[in-house]
Amino acid sequence: MGTSDSYKPKTVTGSAGYVLEDVPHLIDYIPDLPTYTNPLQDNPSYSVVKQYFVNADDSVAQKIVVHKDSPRGTHFRRAGPRQKVYFEPDDVHACIVTCGGLCPGLNTVIREIVCGLYHMYGVKKVLGIDGGYRGFYARNTVTLTPKVVNDIHKRGGTILGSSRGGHDTNKIVDSIQDRGINQVYIIGGDGTQRGASVIFEEIRRRGLKVAVAGIPKTIDNDIPVIDRSFGFDTAVEEAQRAINAAHVEAESVENGIGVVKLMGRYSGFIAMYATLASRDVDCCLIPESPFYLEGPGGLFEYIEKRLKENGHMVLVIAEGAGQDLLSESIQSMGKQDASGNKLLQDVGLWISQKIKDHFSKQNKMVMNLKYIDPTYMIRAVPSNASDNVYCTLLAHSAVHGAMAGYTGFTVGPVNGRHAYIPFYL
Repeated sequence: MGTSDSYKPKTVTGSAGYVLEDVPHLIDYIPDLPTYTNPLQDNPSYSVVKQYFVNADDSVAQKIVVHKDSPRGTHFRRAGPRQKVYFEPDDVHACIVTCGGLCPGLNTVIREIVCGLYHMYGVKKVLGIDGGYRGFYARNTVTLTPKVVNDIHKRGGTILGSSRGGHDTNKIVDSIQDRGINQVYIIGGDGTQRGASVIFEEIRRRGLKVAVAGIPKTIDNDIPVIDRSFGFDTAVEEAQRAINAAHVEAESVENGIGVVKLMGRYSGFIAMYATLASRDVDCCLIPESPFYLEGPGGLFEYIEKRLKENGHMVLVIAEGAGQDLLSESIQSMGKQDASGNKLLQDVGLWISQKIKDHFSKQNKMVMNLKYIDPTYMIRAVPSNASDNVYCTLLAHSAVHGAMAGYTGFTVGPVNGRHAYIPFYL
């Protein structure tokens, strides 16, 4: 069954400039696979609802704002249950793995994949891979049932453990093959999804009937294709506590400055949304907007102005902001962590020290600065109600896609509709 040619993107074109960025399917490389009736049609929770199956040709537009003469543009295959499935429930042996850093909602996604497989499709065999990618060949597995995962959404972190790196494609696929696993659910960020793409390629090369589904995890909300990433709402909500503490500290002393560093390696969504929600922030610095310190219009001038006007100020900075200003002193420039992310200097400590140095040199006014870094507190909290609902929808969409035979995809909302997006995007 094995094929050696590398996977080529499935692109379908139609009239008026319609382009469908389709996702792979098991029948692309294993023809004549039998299909089965979707168990949902006999499930009392679903069978009372009319039109609960998604039309096979439904697609979701990437751009929702168009002109009357503009082409219809890029679309993605709509997520949801299909009338026919490519797995019989008793034959499914699924596994779930979490990789990379922590994020609110990880446990909710795990729980809802398990419960979705069990209650919607009658799947009884689900394994949890312990400790990220290397857990496939170096760690024990955890048997997951609805009873085991019943309360895990109330906890932060991941019950499966996580790690960066440890990706050995052949060992991972060997383990999948040896264990008889035929559905792989991979929860992680861009490095993890790159790894998932390579796993899919090797599975396809070997001609295995294994569906690979990704659930994108990035607390920074920096995936441009999807509307938002899970855990982001919770992160913004939790960041309010740090900003509020910085504000209280700043206004309680003479010329107080509260500096809060928030997550955002390449995008400042958490910092920006937390700033907009808080209304206590005087200055927000994000990676997308360059800034400078000295001279007219510089940060120091602005700080002095705010202190003269208000007697205190709050500064929020995303971790990726101002990295160019640190470049002279960065010894880790060009280095990466195990996930392939660029190692960043602590911009919060750096900017706090720069502000202190500036005021000590000027001797114009007394200044009291308090620095707060809530990064790990924000990552470790359980997800809020909004993220819990969202994580449930993500998990169920991934389950529906895998059962329908789709593979090599990640799932996410595009313009409010959940869609299957090929890994290469």
